Amino acid sequence: MARQILSPLPGTFYRRPAPDKPAFKELGDAVKIGEVIGLIEVMKSFHEVVADQDGVIAGFPSDDEEPVMAGQPLVELG
Repeated sequence: MARQILSPLPGTFYRRPAPDKPAFKELGDAVKIGEVIGLIEVMKSFHEVVADQDGVIAGFPSDDEEPVMAGQPLVELG
C-alpha cells in the first residue's frame, strides 16, 4: 500500500501559501515529519497540512484548489 498524507478535514486543498507564491512542495522533494505540505481552506479559514511521516513526494492525487474530503489522499510518498 502506498504511503500517503491524508486531508485532516474537508475543504479546499491549496499547494501554495498564496497564488503568487511557489508551492510548499514539488514532485521529488523530500519531506520530514512536521513540515507544511499544503493548506486546507474551510469557510475562509486556512489550516496547515503537515507531514505525519518522512519521505519523498511521488505524487499529488489531489490537485491544487480542489475540494477534498477528510481522509482523502493529498500526497503520495515514495
